[in-house]
Amino acid sequence: MAESRNTDKCDVVVIGAGFAGLSAAVRLAASGKAVTVVEEAPRLGGRATAFTDRETGQRLDNGQHALFGCYRETYDFLRVIGTLDLAPLDPTLRLTMADVGGRASTLTCPSWPPPWHLVGGLLRWKALPLRDRFAATRLLGLLSAVRRDGAERAAARVAPDLTVTDWLREQRQPTSLCEWLWHPLAFAALNQDPGVAAAQPFVRVVGELFGPSPGASSLGIPSVPLDELYAEPAARFIESRGGKMLRGIRAIVDVDPVGREHRVYAGDEILRPGAVISAVPWHAFDRLWRHEVPKRLVRIADAARQTQSAPIVTVNLWFDRPVMTERQIGFVGTQFHWVFNKGSLLYSLVASGAEGLLRQENNELAALAERELRACVSGAAAAVCERSLVVRESRATFSLAPGAPPRPSTQTLVPGIFLAGDWTDTGLPGTIEGAVLSGHRAAAAAMITL
Repeated sequence: MAESRNTDKCDVVVIGAGFAGLSAAVRLAASGKAVTVVEEAPRLGGRATAFTDRETGQRLDNGQHALFGCYRETYDFLRVIGTLDLAPLDPTLRLTMADVGGRASTLTCPSWPPPWHLVGGLLRWKALPLRDRFAATRLLGLLSAVRRDGAERAAARVAPDLTVTDWLREQRQPTSLCEWLWHPLAFAALNQDPGVAAAQPFVRVVGELFGPSPGASSLGIPSVPLDELYAEPAARFIESRGGKMLRGIRAIVDVDPVGREHRVYAGDEILRPGAVISAVPWHAFDRLWRHEVPKRLVRIADAARQTQSAPIVTVNLWFDRPVMTERQIGFVGTQFHWVFNKGSLLYSLVASGAEGLLRQENNELAALAERELRACVSGAAAAVCERSLVVRESRATFSLAPGAPPRPSTQTLVPGIFLAGDWTDTGLPGTIEGAVLSGHRAAAAAMITL
């Protein structure tokens, strides 16, 4: 490859333009650093992106994503790029659930000090037998520890070999509460069956949601497609401060074995940054290197290769009339876990940890989603489904099963090479917040070296 441009002003190259990479690049650009972002795909967003439906022309997310009030890093990122108002938070947690018999009930938490807001909401939640509503008080010790020590430390005290199911059993949580609240939350946050996923990250999520303040568990649903929420606004922010966005170009890193004169090959450019941030997912880490994985990164690469993936399947259904007024409804006793009202008579049904659905035919998945929607939502009974569109994300998140390979830290043994991504060791599951947190950490680490 021949050098074609002067790249002396490039302080940092960020490889990957999902939440992790873009949040890192925005943080660096806001600090006055010259940043180049290289994204192999033609569109930005990584595993949280949007596309245009060919038949309707609508912009659709590749999978529905929800935000919470405890997503402090994420909302700070949105504030910086000017899109904070595009994912407004509810005043407090309000969650409607429905089972296959069509019984629907809404959990509404009052604005009381934590953890009493959760207890107060559950005591009034008619979905649960009266005797089971008090079971949440058995978590008061955990939530007190969260307020005292923080959610990360409280979660670290949980045995690493416990699954979510094991931990809920230890906490003597009744079946009804598990079915109507804890299991749906586990599927949404961890993207795995509670009997498979590790308890530690789940406890971290519970602590973050219900420990700090009543608003921490408030739900925020983006009002625009994901590329409009963060990807394109972040790109504009970076470019407005002199940064570059290279799209549809693969980055290859040539590591200097004796120093930090690393090179990044991006198309016909050879970039010589002061630092490199890898913000690619675990399954792409091997492909970054010009020759072979550098010796000091082999342990990270080996762990990345052994990391298993967890899929998400989304079925988009268009009806001839409105079928629900709620923004979203969680399902109990079904294979699809949530339905989201997208407007324009479009409803998106999401199945997390969808290993059993991934290889089914599109028409089978659409029929299953439609049956479960009709069973749980009475307004769908007479509606006619006019069209369906299935979206599969086979590697939506990384597996959180006990015994999974270790997650790497931001710092590596190679000076000037840093890692970001939800799969790095944030203590959080594969969420937007985990990705943004990792990006901000990588940016901070890179700035120290510049």
